[in-house]
Amino acid sequence: MSEILEELLEARRTGRPCALATVAATKGSVPRHPGAKMIVYADGTTAGTVGGGKFESLVIAEALDCLTRNETLLKTWPLREDQPDSFGAICGGEVTVLIEPQLPTHRLVIVGGGHCAQAIAKLAGECGFHVTALEDRDDILAKCEAAHVRLSDEAPGYLASRTWDENDALVIVSRHYDIDRAALAAALRQGGFGYLGMIGSRRKVLQVFDQLKADRFTAEQLAAVYAPMGLDIGSDSPAEIAVSVLAEILMVLRGKSGRPLKL
Repeated sequence: MSEILEELLEARRTGRPCALATVAATKGSVPRHPGAKMIVYADGTTAGTVGGGKFESLVIAEALDCLTRNETLLKTWPLREDQPDSFGAICGGEVTVLIEPQLPTHRLVIVGGGHCAQAIAKLAGECGFHVTALEDRDDILAKCEAAHVRLSDEAPGYLASRTWDENDALVIVSRHYDIDRAALAAALRQGGFGYLGMIGSRRKVLQVFDQLKADRFTAEQLAAVYAPMGLDIGSDSPAEIAVSVLAEILMVLRGKSGRPLKL
């Protein structure tokens, strides 16, 4: 049991989507008893068991469906042949399983580890994001204490090796123009982000865009990038920039207007 819970905590720490299936109640003869747990990952792999065989394969299918819909399910399977929804099991009892999706609300990847990156990571974590920081300087990366995952991987390779979706945000705030440009090019090639932003002056942004156009990125692709990123609140300090950036990210991911709530 403790191994399953440790694996679940690791999945949550790394932002790996999964569903937790728990035997909630049983009647009669059954393969596992209440409390038995199984983790079902989005790719169909599992850890632990709730009973094996055809029954477990049905639980896995339901768990994958729950992940897709992000809905919790409490369902009973009869393990005997005298029920209309029997699937051929002959144990003689029945098992009720609780399936709970374990999905991070949003994932935020930050390219860079400087003062602005640290402030964004801190505020994003407080807003419920799962935060990953990418920084090639180990001493700077160590200061990104608020990030759940800290990696010294180069941004283009990391971004190209993963699949992204509309709940994911990427902010590019590295120390160097060339790192920002390479990260943005990789992100645009991979696609899928719900929010893609880059810090910088208007001059820097236009220079990056001009170079990407020369590399055959389209105007439509570039128009999807929030750059310079953030809302216009007159931010100056790293903490204020973090507020500006997180406000824009939440506005975009949640499909809101960002207008004042004043009556």
